[in-house]
Amino acid sequence: MPMTPRQRFIAALKRQPLTGRVPHFELVFFLTMECFGKVHPNHRNYHQWGQMTEAERRLHRADMADLYIATAERFEHSAIFIHPTTGSEEVGRVAQVIREKTGDRFFLMTHGDPTYSIPTGKDMTEWCAWLYENTQEAKDKAASRVEGCLRSAREHYRGVLDGIAMCADYCFNSGPFLSPDMFSEVVTPYLKAACSGYREMGLFTIKHTDGNIMPIVDQLVEAGPDALHSLDPQGGVDIAELKAKYGKRVALVGNVNCGQLDTGTNEEVVESARYCLKHGMPGGGYIFSTSNCIYTGMRLERYELMLDVWRKEGNYPG
Repeated sequence: MPMTPRQRFIAALKRQPLTGRVPHFELVFFLTMECFGKVHPNHRNYHQWGQMTEAERRLHRADMADLYIATAERFEHSAIFIHPTTGSEEVGRVAQVIREKTGDRFFLMTHGDPTYSIPTGKDMTEWCAWLYENTQEAKDKAASRVEGCLRSAREHYRGVLDGIAMCADYCFNSGPFLSPDMFSEVVTPYLKAACSGYREMGLFTIKHTDGNIMPIVDQLVEAGPDALHSLDPQGGVDIAELKAKYGKRVALVGNVNCGQLDTGTNEEVVESARYCLKHGMPGGGYIFSTSNCIYTGMRLERYELMLDVWRKEGNYPG
């Protein structure tokens, strides 16, 4: 019996050999209005959610589920990322609806990253001062955040979702926001604790961060996620180098250059997609995707061009 997209996605996360096409997904696909005439769930107004009847909520869940499924089916995604727009409990409910409609066909995940990300410009100065002047307090808060995320997952995700996309961004294109030494104090131990806790619940972990991760990539791998995403070439991340150094320890997801998809030539898009397949696929443990997501404003035809390369050249023998 042929493997389902979910089974193929899990095999890639486990770095197991595959035949047929390499799995593919996008963390976010925002062009739903262009493709389906519907606003993406993350862009909807949920201010009146608390005032809705349960019947109205069920209709919204079904509509969101249908849109996630339609996106996955049209673009051959193996996995669906459910946005936590109305809270973790609702993520579990939407996931249940998707399961009712598709069974175990797709790998289901949501966001769940308790670790510190780059602060916003609004509070960056104050946050940095607090971190360096109150490092122990920051560590205590980090541990508490891990406990909160794991508690939420136990209550709402276990037995419903397959994995967690950990979406705290750590890096600019020039390098990590925190020094590697400070990162090792206030992020890495808690990232490791979160990955371990999720694994104990049977949940896979995909660690996302944009930018130049190379100064901290050893720490990211050591923390134990099942996969790294997005392997940002605009931050100087080369999938060939990561595959050679870490391909036996962690699965790799991404690296197709979003900048070229947006503003490059068709030839550059093809070259980037081809490079990722050439260096990511050998030995398994690779999931094809962009180096970020299919964001608002990206031309759909560029994404489809990238997929043309994948369909023609992203196939294992057998």
